[in-house]
Amino acid sequence: MCFSIPSKITALNPEGQLATVDTLGRERHVSVHLIGEPLAIGDYLLIQSGFAMEKISEERALDSLALYREIVDKMTNGEI
Repeated sequence: MCFSIPSKITALNPEGQLATVDTLGRERHVSVHLIGEPLAIGDYLLIQSGFAMEKISEERALDSLALYREIVDKMTNGEI
């Protein structure tokens, strides 16, 4: 099973079809050539193996990020 953590676009390089994204405070570069719709700084993407697979709404991204943070907090506190 694979899962993606929503990542926020912080920079775009349209010529190289690359984006710089922030994933829970860590920046990385990903390919956006599979996304068929316009992208902008501040958009959220789901990433799989270095490729943006889907653009998602900010609401959906923030809901998912809140759940991930809750899981991390519980793991840190030994609750799970």
